[in-house]
Amino acid sequence: MSDRDSILDTIKSQIEPFNKKGATVTEATTFQGDLEWDSLTVMDFVAAIEDEFDIIITMNMQAEIETVGQLADAVAKLKG
Repeated sequence: MSDRDSILDTIKSQIEPFNKKGATVTEATTFQGDLEWDSLTVMDFVAAIEDEFDIIITMNMQAEIETVGQLADAVAKLKG
């Protein structure tokens, strides 16, 4: 399993408590469209991801991340 695959698995497990709709989570899942998260949920989730991976995701980066796959790429880049 590659680093990105394990990052993706961890992200998916972090999404579970926030996934109130029970949506199927794939790399193409969007946070606002598919999961219907509001800005407060996004902030809580980002904090959980930052703690999990010991990284900082800037507001500019957050603005560009729309899907689970994009988040996995961003985390992999920040950890690299």
